[in-house]
Amino acid sequence: MSKIKDRCEKEIRPVIESLGYELVEVSYQKLAGEMNLIFTIDSIAPITIEDCEKVTKAIDPILEEMNPTDDKPYILSVSSPGIDRPLTTKRDFERNKGKEIEITLFKKLDNKKTFVGILQDYDDETITIIQSDKLMTIKRALIAHIVPVIKF
Repeated sequence: MSKIKDRCEKEIRPVIESLGYELVEVSYQKLAGEMNLIFTIDSIAPITIEDCEKVTKAIDPILEEMNPTDDKPYILSVSSPGIDRPLTTKRDFERNKGKEIEITLFKKLDNKKTFVGILQDYDDETITIIQSDKLMTIKRALIAHIVPVIKF
């Protein structure tokens, strides 16, 4: 299955990027009893249904020609990662710099597992947030996941 995912990612990424979107993830998995080939896209602006349709129309003929599943049937899906997806890539962190994030740790630090603050800085080793007007730097090795804080 990773062969299908890897091949699709390599061949389809340039097409999606040429349309002005970022390819976040490709997955090939069984959902509701059927195999699904899912392309998750993102952009600076929120992803709309029209964006997903545009990408689907662009990649469907390429996938037909590629035949990545060797004639095994699948459902093609193009979707948004959602506003609450974990921050994992450099682009995720850049997009959320100056915004409120929630960091959950694998184990407690100062008797807490969860920290909320404004993303100040990041690098390969650490994440720095402002929490109650104080800078706090947390080693990435301690972090289970980081998500944006969504307020409605």
